[in-house]
This record gives sequence, C-alpha cells and structure tokens, in this order.
Amino acid sequence: MTPKGSSEISDAKSKPSSDARESPSCIACDNEAHNVTSESVFPSIDGGRHAWLFLLASAVLEALVWGFAFSFGIFQRYYSAHEPFKGSSNIAVIGTCAMGLAYLIAPLPIIGMILMPQIARWVSTVGVLIMCLSLALSSFSSSVTHLILSQGIGFGVGGSLAYTPSILFMSDWFVKRKGLAFGVVWAGSGLSGIIFPLIIQWLLDQYGVQATLRISAIALFVLSLPFLYFHRPRLPASYYVRQHRLNFNFLYSRVYLVYQIGNTMQALGFFLPTIYLPTYAHGMGASEVLSSLTVTLFNISSVFGSVMIGFLSDRYHVTRCILLCTVGTTIAVFFIWGFAQNIPSLYVFCIGYGLLAGGYSSTWSSIAHEIQQANPAADVSVIFPFMETGRGIGNVASGPLSEALLKTGGGRENITMWGGYGRGYGSIVIWTGITAAVGGISVVARYMRIV
Repeated sequence: MTPKGSSEISDAKSKPSSDARESPSCIACDNEAHNVTSESVFPSIDGGRHAWLFLLASAVLEALVWGFAFSFGIFQRYYSAHEPFKGSSNIAVIGTCAMGLAYLIAPLPIIGMILMPQIARWVSTVGVLIMCLSLALSSFSSSVTHLILSQGIGFGVGGSLAYTPSILFMSDWFVKRKGLAFGVVWAGSGLSGIIFPLIIQWLLDQYGVQATLRISAIALFVLSLPFLYFHRPRLPASYYVRQHRLNFNFLYSRVYLVYQIGNTMQALGFFLPTIYLPTYAHGMGASEVLSSLTVTLFNISSVFGSVMIGFLSDRYHVTRCILLCTVGTTIAVFFIWGFAQNIPSLYVFCIGYGLLAGGYSSTWSSIAHEIQQANPAADVSVIFPFMETGRGIGNVASGPLSEALLKTGGGRENITMWGGYGRGYGSIVIWTGITAAVGGISVVARYMRIV
C-alpha cells in the first residue's frame, strides 16, 4: 500500500462499472463538501501519516474490544466449574449480551454522532471508559445476574461505543482503499483472538477470576489510551455534518434486503465451528493444546482473509468477492469438515474456513456502496452499521440454535467413515454449510438482475 495524497479525491467521484471499480466510494453527494476536503489544510486521504495512524488506532480498538469478547468461552468454562456461579443455566447469556449488543446497537452510536457531530470525537473514549469500568465492577460480582449486567451488557455497550466511530470516520480518511482499510481493521480482531484466550487462561489459572477481570480492565484501558487521540474524524464538525445525513428509506429497498438476508444467514452459521471445533478435535484424541489450535488456526487465517477480501473488494464487484467466500466456505464445510477423520484434515478446514468465511465481513464496505448507489439519498456510514446488526442477529441466535441442532445429532462418540457426519455433529455441519451457501444469495440475485 503506497500512500496517496488528497488529490485523488476527484477520482473517487467516478461511477464504477457493473463488474469492477476502483473503490467503494463513500458519498459523492455534496460537491461543496468534497471541495473542502481537498484543501491542503486537511490531512491527506487514502494515505499519509495521519491516515495510517487513524487506521492503526481503529485496528487496535477493534482488537481490544473483540479480542476480549471472543475470549468469553474461557470465562464460561471457569464460571461453570467454580462457586458462586457453578450450576447456573444463564452463564452463556453473559457472552451473548457482550458480543450481541456490541453488534446489534451499532447503528445507534452512528446516528448519535451524525445528529451531534461535536461529540463524535469523544464517543470512543467514553466507550473505553464504560467498557473498562464494567469489567472492573464485574470482579465484585457474586451472582450470574451481576455478571450479565457488567461483563455482559456493560461491556457490550461500552465496546460498541469504542469501535463504531471507526465506521463513520473511515469515510473521511479512506476512499479508494476503504475496503482494504476495513479489512485491516477486522484483521485486528482475528489477531487478538489468537493472543487473548491464552493470556486470560493463564491469568485465571494463576490468580483467579477477580484478579483476572481487574487486570483485564486496567490492561484494556492502558493499551487503548495512546490510540484514542488518533481515533478521530479527519474534518472539523462544521464540515463533517454536511457529509452525513439520516435517511432510512434504504431499509425497505430490494437491494438492501437481498444483501442483508445473505449477511444474516451467513452469520447464523459462521460462529458454530469456532464453538465446537475444540470439542470435536478432543473427541478425535487430540490433547488440550492441539484441540485449542483449531481456533488459533482459524483466527490466524481470518487475519489474512479479512485483508485479502477487503483488497479484492476495492477492485472487483462485491458479488464476485461474496461468490469466492461462499463457494470456498461451502466446499470446506461439506467436504473437509464433514468428512474429517484425522487432526491434519481438521486443521486444513480451520485454515480454509478462516480465510474465506472470516473474510466475508470485509465485503460490507462495498455492499454499503452498492446499496447507496440504488438509494442515492442514503448515507453509506448509516448503511454500514446495519450490516453489523445483521451479524449481531446471527450471533445471538446461533447460540441456542446450535444447542438444538446438537441434540438432533444423536450424540455418537465414535469416528466413522463419515467423519463429522457420523459423530453427532452432522446437523451442525449441514447447517453451517447451508447458511454459508445462502450467504451468497446476492450473487444469484445479481445474475437474475434482481439487484
């Protein structure tokens, strides 16, 4: 990636072709605002020190929020085995609230920042404070209800406020490389998903849950503090307010509904392999370390997948990128995981799944652009967080759904010639493959000229 100056903004106004384009341009609706952004008094777009520092800050905040949230499985095992939380049937609700709320309420901070642009600069700072305070308070919890309110709801709300400004500010800083920029940001959560579980497990083993939660609260605050300064809009509020507007008519448009159906359906199955792969590997005779390596390989691969799909979405029509994710993921699920009879083949699945399924969210920037093209009055920065909401619906629903699916699998414990299909995981494999395939519904819709 070579930095380019603000002179490139005029290039971003050109309308992309139906099959390929230079970029998913943000909003080319206000000529005056675009003329203002090209003045030399403002930092460069698509490159330069300030743009890269903003991107680094966004990636770090994304990594801190989601790295901790995705590590809840470590806490869940601890709570299930220790008093006073042992035996509660609501422990899983803690993680559901934390991750689900962070996704589901994403449009609300965006709307608030557009209505009150003078507060936009400070939203991520407030979010980090709420997030860290909630974790600190959770260390005093004496019941699962307390944990749901603090480590669940409090962390979810704070985390959403901490990372969602990246969505709004990204249109200020990146135009031609916006897809790649978002891919880099999403890669942050994949990278932290490798490191955080190991650290949290070690802290729980050494110091217990109270100290772990307090250390986590302090660490998240200290690590995020240096980057909050750079997590800010490129333009002052007086110009910033002209670039964004609230119009929700796109929610009823055919283009939005098609892309959102695919996005939500993909999310309904996306999280299931990472939940059950360690257990699956352990049932095949793998040690604890080798079993946890399944998730590690997925997270490492998703880092590269996010960047790769983001890079491609800047150069090709978004449905081509979705087609790549859909076909690759579906084949990996049905034919590699479904028939896996040994640990190496399972690792191959983890790498392929992380690379392709893990990169799906990097298409959101281009999807938002396509929806905005069909609905010129809509704002890309308003459309984007609704894709996060679709992801949140899938995240929240996939938990209880997976429990129901697992009960239909028969619970057989011996590996057969049918691999995953013969171990009681057949329903999980089939559902994950089906949702991955339906995630590409926009490809079919475009072929049929529906979108």
